[in-house]
Amino acid sequence: MPFEIIRNDITQMQVDAIVNAANTALAPGGGVCGAIFRAAGWDDMQRACRAIGHCDAGQAVITKGFDLQAKYVIHTPGPIWQGGRQGEAQLLRSCYTSSLQLAKKKKCKSIAFPLISSGIYGYPKAEALRIAVDAIGAFLAEHEMQVYLAVFDPNTVVISQKLFAGIQAYIDDHYVEEHQVGRQMQTEFLFRERQLHEQEMQMPQTFQASMPSMPAAAAEPPGQEKKARSLRDLVHQLDDTFSEMLLRLIDEKGMTDVEVYKRANIDRKLFSKIRKSSYNPSKQTAIALAIALRLNLDETKDLLGRAGYALSHSNKFDVIIEYFISEGIYDIYEINEALFTFEQKTLGA
Repeated sequence: MPFEIIRNDITQMQVDAIVNAANTALAPGGGVCGAIFRAAGWDDMQRACRAIGHCDAGQAVITKGFDLQAKYVIHTPGPIWQGGRQGEAQLLRSCYTSSLQLAKKKKCKSIAFPLISSGIYGYPKAEALRIAVDAIGAFLAEHEMQVYLAVFDPNTVVISQKLFAGIQAYIDDHYVEEHQVGRQMQTEFLFRERQLHEQEMQMPQTFQASMPSMPAAAAEPPGQEKKARSLRDLVHQLDDTFSEMLLRLIDEKGMTDVEVYKRANIDRKLFSKIRKSSYNPSKQTAIALAIALRLNLDETKDLLGRAGYALSHSNKFDVIIEYFISEGIYDIYEINEALFTFEQKTLGA
């Protein structure tokens, strides 16, 4: 299942478990910790934590959720920032992995985290975010669970200055505030497709039947030989549905279904629907699959066209996606961090 960064009050989330950025004494604190104690019922949560007594930094313990909508609260003390030379990164990563393993043991299907240690413990937000994303991503590569990173303040998510500057410069160069551009591009794309299809249909049958195969392309490196396709096959692919083209691309890339839907940050059930030719995905999901397949910009536009979508320079979301593909950056979590920072919808999930 996917990972999503959202703006939300973690105490209000309808998930199986929420994570409390606790202290080692498991005592009520400020910030997220205090909010969780209040929402769960101060006395009940305090009694439950006193019964446990203590938890080391990087470890995790669990209590009931009491008055919360979540069934469980997982308490994990994060490290206090001391300059980064006291094993803080390892301890912070362990907070996430220990909490996720404990949630898995309790058969939780969904869990929500705050950005641990990024408040009064002083951990730099950009580094704390990268550790959270890496730890959660590594877990989801092996397990199925819906994971949220809930942030209340949009400034909590901070991408690197270099990446921010690169995206902002690309937006400045390419973003056009003309809302008709996107529709025009889509219409022109589909019109060109239809023209090619009509040309194929008008070919004499005798000519179609005698079409020779296209000559093989230049030799590929060992193990990467591509089967030559006939002109008829290439023209026929213009009529591929989104699902047909997706499955063909998966085969051509030598990838598995599991690898694709995990890289796309979507769950197995949604991917199963997409495999059916009658199902049309959302634009965000279609782009997520293009990212998972590491398609270049032209291939991405082609795949999107099969679902009736296009990339437009009048849409900031589209321009950001185009930037990452042009730069050859296909880490969907990194892309989602940037989309979140620029207040755009995220991919997958």
